[in-house]
Amino acid sequence: MKRLFTLLLLFTVTTTINAQSSDYALVEKAVQYYLEGGTNNDFETLKKAFHKTATMRYIKKGSYTEVNALEFFEKVMKPGPKQNRKTNIDYINITGHAANAKLEIEYPGFTFIDYMNLLKIDGEWKVVSKIFYKKVKDTPAKK
Repeated sequence: MKRLFTLLLLFTVTTTINAQSSDYALVEKAVQYYLEGGTNNDFETLKKAFHKTATMRYIKKGSYTEVNALEFFEKVMKPGPKQNRKTNIDYINITGHAANAKLEIEYPGFTFIDYMNLLKIDGEWKVVSKIFYKKVKDTPAKK
């Protein structure tokens, strides 16, 4: 009986770890669509990351602003040369069918810090909301 319990426990732990690893890779893939699409000015790739009703919320000139993320990106993204930026996924947290990720997108003069909230919808991870902060780099004092 003890052996059976140990085997069942081991199977459960292994299954849980494999499911979490799989979900981690799928969440990472979703946020990579966003990062790669933005870097390459490719709206078709970027939109794979988002649910159609995803929101983007931010502070603009001191005022709270909320928009549909896909509508926003469709308006501002224009085909062109690759963006001069570096991207990084700081972390991904997953609990059941909910996840969040912190991303950094570094441009020469500033860095966007993005917080993405994702849900597993019909077996697919999609960004359902994004908030962000634009961190302006300090410029060295002129002598």
